[in-house]
Amino acid sequence: MSALHIKLFREMRRLWAQVLAIALVMAAGVATLLIGVGTYQSLDQTRNAYYQANRFAHVFATVTRAPRSVLQDIADIDGVLSVDGRISKIALADIEGVEEPASVLLVSLAEDGVQGLNRLYLRSGRLPEPSGATEAVVSEIFAAANGFRAGSQLKVVMNGAQRQLTLVGVALSPDYVYAVAPGEIMPNEGRFGVVWVPESVLAGAYDLSGAFNAVSVRLLPGASEREVIARLDRLLAPFGGQGAYGRAQQTSHAYLDSELMQLQSMSRVLPPVFLLVAAFLVNMTLTRLIALEREQIGLLKAIGYSAWSIGWHYVEFVLLIAVLGIAIGLALGTWAGGALTELYARFYSFPVLVFSREPSLYLIAGGTTMAAAVLGALRAVRAAARLPPAVAMSPPAPPAYRNLLAGRFGLVIELRKTWVMVSRHLLHWPWRTAGGVIGLALSVAVLVGSLWSVGGVDYMIDYTFNRTERQDATINFLGTRPASAAQAVERLPGVLAAEPFRALGVEIGSGHVTRRIAIIGRPAAASLTRLLDTNLTRVGIPESGLLLTRSLADILRVGPGDIVNIRPLEGTRQSRPVHVSALVEGYLGLGAYMELGALQDLVAEGDQISGVNISVDTLMQDALFARLKQTPSLGQISMQTVALQQFRATMAQNLYVMIGVLVGLAGIIAFGVVYNFSRISLSEQGREMASLRVLGFTRAEVSTLLLAEIAVLTLLAQPLGWGLGFLVAFGMVEGFSSEIFTMPFVIGPEVFAYSSLVVMTAALVSGLIVRRRIDRLDMIAVLKTRE
Repeated sequence: MSALHIKLFREMRRLWAQVLAIALVMAAGVATLLIGVGTYQSLDQTRNAYYQANRFAHVFATVTRAPRSVLQDIADIDGVLSVDGRISKIALADIEGVEEPASVLLVSLAEDGVQGLNRLYLRSGRLPEPSGATEAVVSEIFAAANGFRAGSQLKVVMNGAQRQLTLVGVALSPDYVYAVAPGEIMPNEGRFGVVWVPESVLAGAYDLSGAFNAVSVRLLPGASEREVIARLDRLLAPFGGQGAYGRAQQTSHAYLDSELMQLQSMSRVLPPVFLLVAAFLVNMTLTRLIALEREQIGLLKAIGYSAWSIGWHYVEFVLLIAVLGIAIGLALGTWAGGALTELYARFYSFPVLVFSREPSLYLIAGGTTMAAAVLGALRAVRAAARLPPAVAMSPPAPPAYRNLLAGRFGLVIELRKTWVMVSRHLLHWPWRTAGGVIGLALSVAVLVGSLWSVGGVDYMIDYTFNRTERQDATINFLGTRPASAAQAVERLPGVLAAEPFRALGVEIGSGHVTRRIAIIGRPAAASLTRLLDTNLTRVGIPESGLLLTRSLADILRVGPGDIVNIRPLEGTRQSRPVHVSALVEGYLGLGAYMELGALQDLVAEGDQISGVNISVDTLMQDALFARLKQTPSLGQISMQTVALQQFRATMAQNLYVMIGVLVGLAGIIAFGVVYNFSRISLSEQGREMASLRVLGFTRAEVSTLLLAEIAVLTLLAQPLGWGLGFLVAFGMVEGFSSEIFTMPFVIGPEVFAYSSLVVMTAALVSGLIVRRRIDRLDMIAVLKTRE
């Protein structure tokens, strides 16, 4: 081992605390990159492999009733590789021991047992026998939530008749990786599931023998999805086709895409923050180390060491710190990424979901961190390499202090001597002081950029469940019913109020931009459901015209007074221009609303409704549930309280876990910045502090010099951190928002307060650790130190 290498390891041992603080900040950057990119790759690669292995379709469509002979016409469309027609129906389910009615999506299985597209992946059990009219397979999450296993019984209402199914298997399907009931936003594990039954059972129950009502299409590589959808729509129109759509609008795929987009956003925003702070800490520490070793550098050059070898010596010092940080970060990121992947496995039904450990990801994380460390060290290394031996062996010129404020502005500020010393030291090293402020500000920004989401989610919940959708439950009919059905619902036990609605699937567009959505028709005097604008002011439903959510209006690039084209996906299917009356806020999906009568006139269907929103007397809730289970015409019942509980539980598991990680990482930044700044300040002012102790100052009074510097840096960093955090939060809103969720940008004063409190606590802990070194100062040894 060469002399420089021996010196290198001695410095690592002597400066171990500062080295560890810098390495931890680097580790935070590596871990964040691994968590974001690794989990993204895990989900993306698993999804692609699962889709390919189980032949997930590219295009989907539903019809009222189409003969199976049409499937050959669909297969003849240019670009179509394969086609699969099925029967799919929503039905009520009565689960033993559960008071609330549950809903299931019934999906047919081919009688010959041959699966075409969207193939099942059996977790346990078997597929139903061709002659097994009462056998069925159930989705895994629904089975786990209700304790179903092979041999369990499930009562299902099929087209008005109750049937008891025997569950013979538990399975997964690529089209229900994220199984959400129609009209809901979160999976309700125990109240909604998918049940696959033999085709003959559904065909007989729903009068669909020799027919289908749902079709899936897989495309050839390079085929035009738009052209296939257009031709498919024309083929299915005579059979009540409700409009074909691609994977981007398939519910399960769209939710998974939204999650991947959020992970991608996090991996782009946060790692650069940590690496920037790490580069600053490396520069600050190395600059001070070189200043302390001027004499050694001069001696090394005098005895023949080249500028290159000395410069490389300090680069090696930085690389060792980076290697330590990378090792810690890789271990932490792999563990946290694996834990997050397990968390996702609870919500997304994959056969297997394992955290990605691709070597390229680890190489990118390590290489990026090393590059950031070396870039942070370049300035200091260049200074060491260029230092002439004669200059290096001479003591540095003493610092020149002057009254900056008075000299420039003619001001006289009377400060206590302690604060004079603090201000002089901070102002004498302005770049280092500014770097410390920026480092602490970035830790505040990370916290503000993560904690805002708590307030945003709370606001979304309050807006959706307390201010707009204020019903206790929503009853969706199987198809449309006459308006008199609302009066029948109102007579059910426990129903205090009932308001009908009509949900109409349409293609809405402006120019070349189109979206497939459901327009909700409501009575103008509806009170259980309301529409609000940005200021939470109620927006009335006009007799004519359309109300759009801001997110949909932004996509279509329209505003009040503009015209949009609406093509119903049922009924007349004639495209009609409709003017936009006003914009409303909506954070869950893309929304459009019309007055109930005006929407019914749009499709010329008469007085038809899709369901009823109801208010329920809690004392009569059990009687209501019992009656609903006996009502065969209902397709699905959504309880608002259950939906809210599920929403909160999902957010608590996903959001709050991530926030906890970010709070810890931000604390590491604050601790690392303050600790390195304090150690450098202590090394520069050790002689002065020892002199003060000799003159009779107490340990507390001497420590005040250091703690006051930390306090000044921390306080100066807060407003800058708030501003940067505001920008980070805004970027996160843009990254997290999608057509499924639009996160409200809500930042209350408590976000800034909590962020500052965490950073100040980390700074205080770091300062108190360094203060212990002041208490243990060897005054004789320090005073003997050569200036």
